[in-house]
Amino acid sequence: MGNLFDLTGKVAVVTGASSGLGADAALAYAEAGADVAVLARRAEKINGVKEEIEKLGRKSIAVACDVTNEESVKVAIQTVLDTFGHIDILMNNAGVAVRGGVDSMTEEDWDKSFNTNVKGIFFVSKYVVPQMKERGYGKIVNIASVNAVIADKNDMFIRHSYNASKSAVLGLTKGMACSYARYGITVNAIGPALFETEMTQGTLFKSEQFLQGYSAMNPAGRPGKKGELNGTVLYLSSDASSYVQGQFIIVDGGGAIV
Repeated sequence: MGNLFDLTGKVAVVTGASSGLGADAALAYAEAGADVAVLARRAEKINGVKEEIEKLGRKSIAVACDVTNEESVKVAIQTVLDTFGHIDILMNNAGVAVRGGVDSMTEEDWDKSFNTNVKGIFFVSKYVVPQMKERGYGKIVNIASVNAVIADKNDMFIRHSYNASKSAVLGLTKGMACSYARYGITVNAIGPALFETEMTQGTLFKSEQFLQGYSAMNPAGRPGKKGELNGTVLYLSSDASSYVQGQFIIVDGGGAIV
C-alpha cells in the first residue's frame, strides 16, 4: 500500500502558522513531502517558518492574512493558487482564546472569539473549497479544542466565548463534511488540550498552581509536548484517513475520558 502518510506532490495551507501548533504542523507537512503556504497576520513571524520549511527542501510562501477579513483571505488564497496552482490540504488553525464569563466579558471580546475561531474558518474555506471540488480531492482539518466538549473547571481560566466558538467549529465541520464528501473532500476536526504554545505561555504556563492541578487531573500527568499533535494532523491530512469524515479527534492525554 506504500506510505499512506506520504504527502509528496501535495500543497498544504496552514493558517495561524506563525508559531505554536500551526508552525509545528507546517513543518510536519514539509517533512512528509508537501509544499506549504503559511498564513498569519504577522509577516515577520511566518517568514521564519517559511525559511525553516525551505531548509527541508520543500517550496514555501509566507502570506500575510487576517482570517477575520474576507478581502484579506481572498487575496491570500489567490496568491497561493497563483504560486502553486492548486491546494490539496487546508489546516484551519488560526484561533484566539479570550478569557471571561458571560457576566464579565464585553461584546467585543465575544465577537473576537467568533470572528477568528469560526468566521475565519468560513472565510478561508469559502475560497479553498471550490478548487478542491473542481479537482475532486481535498483534505480539510479544522482545529477546535477539547474545550468544545468540556468546560474549564478552574475559575481563573473561564473562557465562555472560547467554549462556544470551538463547539461551533464542530458543527461547521460536520456540515462541511456531509456536503463535500461526494467531491472527494474529507473534513475533520482535532481537539487539542493544553499544549505549551505562544498562546498559553503567557497565561496558563505562568501559573504553577494551575499546571499542578491540570497534571494531577490528567491521566497522562502532564500537558502536551511540542510535536505530539503532528501525528493526528498528518493522519487527517493524508490518504491514511480517506474514509474518515466529519470526525472529532481529541488529543488530550485522556483528560476528556468519561
